[in-house]
Amino acid sequence: MTEQKRERSLYEADAVRGLAHIFVRGLAVEATVGVHEHEKRAPQPLRISVDLTVREIPGPVQDKLHEVVCYEDVVRKVKTICAADHVNLIETLAERIAASCLADERVHAVRVRVEKPHAFEECASVGIEIERLRPLS
Repeated sequence: MTEQKRERSLYEADAVRGLAHIFVRGLAVEATVGVHEHEKRAPQPLRISVDLTVREIPGPVQDKLHEVVCYEDVVRKVKTICAADHVNLIETLAERIAASCLADERVHAVRVRVEKPHAFEECASVGIEIERLRPLS
């Protein structure tokens, strides 16, 4: 009898590899982003999702916030980046969010999705999803 190997996603908790998955789904923010004049004049709604792969702490967790990558910090970083100066491209915004997450050395991978829900009347949303990695050592 052969054992089937299931292909694991980088964005799944995995006890064998000692990885946890932290996520923020559909964070509603406003930002001045876009290349069109009307997008430069006023903020528009965005929906942002972030998935993080983090190395778990070896041994038992002591129920202390400093032991984990805090999703509240992720939300705060995203809001700060979105409140900053105008950017032309949501790709730029996604890269800034990814870089801010990878600044925490416990984060090994990040996937960022930025959606513009009101860009086109006939679409639920348009956007970009990027993935950035830190080599596992």
